[in-house]
Amino acid sequence: MTQREGSLEAPTRHPLDWKNPDFYNEDKLMHELERIFDICHGCRRCVSLCTSFPTLFDLVDESSTMEVDGVDKKDYWKVVDQCYLCDLCYMTKCPYVPPHPWNLDFPHAMLRAKAVKFRKGEVRLRDKILSATDAVGKLATIPVVVQTVNASLKCKPVRKAIDSVMGIHQDRKLPEYDSAKFRATARPDSSFAVKDGQRTPGKVAIYSTCYVNYNEPGIGHDLLAILKHNEVPTVLVDKEACCGMPKLELGDLDQVEKLKDINIPQLAKLAREGYAILTAVPSCTLMYKQELPLMFPHDADVQAVKEAMWDPFEYLMARNADGLLKTDFKRALGRVAYHAPCHQRVQNVGPKTKEALQLAGAEVTNIERCSGHDGTWGVKSEFFANSMKIVKPVARMANEAQPKYVSSDCAIAGRHILQGMGEGATAEKRHPITLLRMAYGL
Repeated sequence: MTQREGSLEAPTRHPLDWKNPDFYNEDKLMHELERIFDICHGCRRCVSLCTSFPTLFDLVDESSTMEVDGVDKKDYWKVVDQCYLCDLCYMTKCPYVPPHPWNLDFPHAMLRAKAVKFRKGEVRLRDKILSATDAVGKLATIPVVVQTVNASLKCKPVRKAIDSVMGIHQDRKLPEYDSAKFRATARPDSSFAVKDGQRTPGKVAIYSTCYVNYNEPGIGHDLLAILKHNEVPTVLVDKEACCGMPKLELGDLDQVEKLKDINIPQLAKLAREGYAILTAVPSCTLMYKQELPLMFPHDADVQAVKEAMWDPFEYLMARNADGLLKTDFKRALGRVAYHAPCHQRVQNVGPKTKEALQLAGAEVTNIERCSGHDGTWGVKSEFFANSMKIVKPVARMANEAQPKYVSSDCAIAGRHILQGMGEGATAEKRHPITLLRMAYGL
């Protein structure tokens, strides 16, 4: 019996030693990947999670020895490229993560490999552009430009050309941009009296995120309406930049630090003033709850922000447990096919979104399986087919529910699932925050 299998200890995470020069030593990286791949080959428990593991196991099975030592180390990069750092293998499947003595952290090994690849300059210009969410968002939402950008997203000849030149798949349904940016149009209400609960701070600061700010500002406005209805004093973070998750997934850890240096002082001030900090994108929440604290374990401000950061439904259901959430719902939502995204599941907060929708009277079909989109990964031409393969069982479960609405806390996952459901799908895509506002009749 292994140490992990023989205990009830939760997985623990070691800090990311990314400042150590050995972190970028390719020979030492390959040695560690061989060790980890050998353990994974002997277990194969994660074969159904994503395409990284089938890629690895095919390489092993097709090698001369049918063991990891028979795989050309150059082919290790094929496994790395298939990983989109969802963290599910670490948090839900692997029996060998710390505190097990084998100390297996597959996602951090993949992140290290991506960082080595980035340092070597082996990253496409496309990937650098896609991960520059603030720069792209600011350009695409210029009033004169936004109409052209949005029209091009639906124009087949243009999309075909973009696919050919940049490698963004022509069939991927992409989010439109909105010139009425959330941060420019939001009107938070801080006039209510602070009602602290046993579990919850009584005031909220909204970190808008790039996606809500530039693509779907309505999600942010819906969250503000819900908080106002529940008489929670709310402010916007004074100054913010991208959380850094796209750059993390690219392996550009130096840029992650630069973005941290912009965001953390603003957020830490709010945290120390007693605000709950909410973000409506699970990946951004996870960045502050897990990734930055692991990259900067001795930074007191980063740790303070970690403690103050909440998923919106984690906060709302904690308010409900405090007896401070209004339940005067006026509109029936009917059937909702709800997808719990990976970056929310690995936060270990429980199915709070599902509970909130059920509290509002929705008939919820809960789907806990990766959608396979992951930020920019499913946008890229070389990964599009795999992303559609991964979403297939999720789309099937959603279709079988015959829902009125398809919903995911990850807005791009919701769009991806709806695309996977096919042209005949009659369900509407709505973010869970939007559904809750609808249920309130606001």
